[in-house]
Amino acid sequence: MAYPDDLLGEDEHVVIHKHPHWKMLFWPTVVFLITVAAGAYLAALVSSQSWREYAWIAIGAIALIVIVWIVLGPLIRWRTTHFVLTTHRVMVREGVLTRTGIDIPMSRINSVQFRHGLLDRLVGAGTLIIESASDEPLEFDDIPNVEYVHSLLYREINDDPNDDFHPGHSERGHR
Repeated sequence: MAYPDDLLGEDEHVVIHKHPHWKMLFWPTVVFLITVAAGAYLAALVSSQSWREYAWIAIGAIALIVIVWIVLGPLIRWRTTHFVLTTHRVMVREGVLTRTGIDIPMSRINSVQFRHGLLDRLVGAGTLIIESASDEPLEFDDIPNVEYVHSLLYREINDDPNDDFHPGHSERGHR
């Protein structure tokens, strides 16, 4: 899904648009499967009882609460979290009811780092760390293909025509 063009500047283009890595949905999926299995087992267990309809309603209500709270919450959070790299800035948008966002102009970025442990490397995710001009470094967790995103961001920073440093130009000859 492309990022809405009406939120971009006139000469701004999306370079990459990502949701968090699917690994953040692993445990909610496990909980969903366990909840369905436990609910089916308990429903079968009480099926021969005279009060089975009440038990089925209670089992269904508890399963529904667990699924909404532990499964749908993270799924909606995953779906409504956007990491967008454009030709002018890095944007992060999160939330449904309360929407938060951060924009970091390319000209304000001092350094870009990434970090990923063994598990992150196995699933292809990691943490992107962006240090801007006057703020503490910002860490964005669960970025898919973090090394690729890191290299794209680094390339965009160094290709900025308004930047004081241009690769291939010497400091003395460039004014």
